[in-house]
Amino acid sequence: MFPKLAITVIIKQKKSKMQSKQQGSALVIAIFIITVMTLLGAALVRMVSSNAETIAYEVIGTRAYQAAQAGAQRKLSELFPLKPNVGVCSPTPDPDPNNNEEVYDFSTDVIKIKGLENCRAIKVTCQEDATVDSISYYTVTSTGRCEVADVFTSRIIEIKARSL
Repeated sequence: MFPKLAITVIIKQKKSKMQSKQQGSALVIAIFIITVMTLLGAALVRMVSSNAETIAYEVIGTRAYQAAQAGAQRKLSELFPLKPNVGVCSPTPDPDPNNNEEVYDFSTDVIKIKGLENCRAIKVTCQEDATVDSISYYTVTSTGRCEVADVFTSRIIEIKARSL
């Protein structure tokens, strides 16, 4: 009877000595896990804010492209109106005779296009390239520019057209 009791006491004493050596390890592991989780959280926050900024630039760039497209389409509607043979690829009335650029501001009351607030087609030009067999060939170039909160984005498009 007694020898069994002595063995049990010795085993318990050995376990308690091992536990006393390992008492601080849980704290070290917890601090390590908290540090790793904090670093992962910070990286995730940085990725999300970077993605939001990228999306904002993409939206402003798309709006600038649409402004350039709207400017070019307006110039094409002047060049090829519904009444045949009345469209002219002419420069804008400007004090500077060398300037043949038009500006269309889509934020004004005259030309208000929903979705293009703070956007303009800043350089809309029309150039007659050549006339072959009574068919005229034109190049219409338009630069759209949008600005939102000190962010400026511009897109340039060029359209080739010909008379019928």
